[in-house]
Amino acid sequence: MTPPSALVGADVLRQVKQIELRTRRLVNTLFSGEYRSVFRGQGMEFAEVRAYEPGDDYRSIDWNVSARMGSPYVKTFVEERELTVLLIVDRSGSEDFGEPTTKGDRGVEVAAVLALAAARQNDRIGALLFSQGVDHVVRPRKGRLHALRIIRDLLAFRAPDRRTNIASALVYATRLLHHRSIIVVLSDFRAPGWEEPLARLTGKHEVVAITVDDPRESHLPMAGWVDLEDAETGATALVETSHAPTRLALAIAAEEIRLNRARAFKRARVDHIALGTDRPYAEALHKAFAERARRLRR
Repeated sequence: MTPPSALVGADVLRQVKQIELRTRRLVNTLFSGEYRSVFRGQGMEFAEVRAYEPGDDYRSIDWNVSARMGSPYVKTFVEERELTVLLIVDRSGSEDFGEPTTKGDRGVEVAAVLALAAARQNDRIGALLFSQGVDHVVRPRKGRLHALRIIRDLLAFRAPDRRTNIASALVYATRLLHHRSIIVVLSDFRAPGWEEPLARLTGKHEVVAITVDDPRESHLPMAGWVDLEDAETGATALVETSHAPTRLALAIAAEEIRLNRARAFKRARVDHIALGTDRPYAEALHKAFAERARRLRR
C-alpha cells in the first residue's frame, strides 16, 4: 500500500489550505468555550489518598488503605490537562456517494474541524483510516502542523479496497490506545458486525459516532428505469424508480437500518451526531455538541 504522503501533490496541499480557511471560523466559535465542556474528564490521574469526609463518593474509598489505617480513606483524582483524540474515518466505497457533496468529503471536513480544534487546545490528535481493513494510522501528537498533516492524509488517501469492515477498525483502536481517550467514528455504519466491538470500545474510551447520510439512500429520485450499482461490491440491479411499491420498500429498509443503528448506539452509550450531504453541517454539529456539554454539566 502506498502511504498517503507519497500521493500528495499541489492540488491536495491547496485543498488542505482551503479546508483550514473554510473551517477556521467554525473551529473558533464552536469550540472556543465548549471544547473542554464537551470533551472533559476523559483522562483522570491519581492525586492522593486522604481521610474520608462526609459527602465523599463511597465508590472512591481505598479499601486497602482504609484497612491499614483503621478508618476510611478515599482516592482523589485530578483531570488530565491534555486529552487524546482519535478520529476513526471510513474511506470505503459507500463514502463516495452523495450530492452536492459526498459522504466521504463531508466526513473529511468534519474530521478537519475536530483535528484543528484539538490542536488549538494543545491536545493530542490522531487518525485511523479504514475500508475493508485498517489502511493508514497517524499516531496522536500535538500541534497545528500535525493536524494539517492528518487533513492532508485524509484528502490524499485512496482506499485499496472499496468494502467496509468497521469492526476491525474498532478492535484496532482498542489495542492502539492505552489510556482513556476521546474516539470519534465518522462512518455511515453500513456494514455488519460492528455493534459488539463498539460496545467494548466504549468500556475503555469516550466514543462519539458521527454519521453522514444522503437522502437518496432512502428516497429514490423519480427517474424511471435506472441501473443501480453497489459502490462496494460492484453488483448492479435494474430498478424502476417510479414504481411506488419499490420506493416504499426502499424507504422501509432504509428506516430499519437507521433505527437499528440508533438502537446500537444507545445500547453502547455512544453519543450520535447525524449529518447529511444535502445540508450544512455547522449548525447541526454546534447543536449536538452544545447539548452534550449541557448534559455533562448536570
